[in-house]
Amino acid sequence: MPFAAAPSGVRVAIRLTPRARADRLEGIVHAVDGAPLLKASVTAPPVEGRANDALVGLLAKNWGVPRRDLAIIGGAKSRNKTVHVAGDAADLLKRLRSLLGVLPTS
Repeated sequence: MPFAAAPSGVRVAIRLTPRARADRLEGIVHAVDGAPLLKASVTAPPVEGRANDALVGLLAKNWGVPRRDLAIIGGAKSRNKTVHVAGDAADLLKRLRSLLGVLPTS
């Protein structure tokens, strides 16, 4: 899975596609090195942080967490991002496993 426990929360590895047809979580993909990534798409363009903001909104809505608990901590100007989800790591890992378990894997 593309997430791991971290101090005060969970970190999620994401591959973001801006300017897509819809805002959605598409599934689990693998990077060239084999690392799993959550593939996400947003309609916003990658200018002035709009795509990053749209990603945070998409994750907050899908995962049922407040936007304030999500932060992009790596890859702000890259398609590959690391997002920190603040909260109880054990609870978040359990919830994310169930939510991401229904997404396709490629």
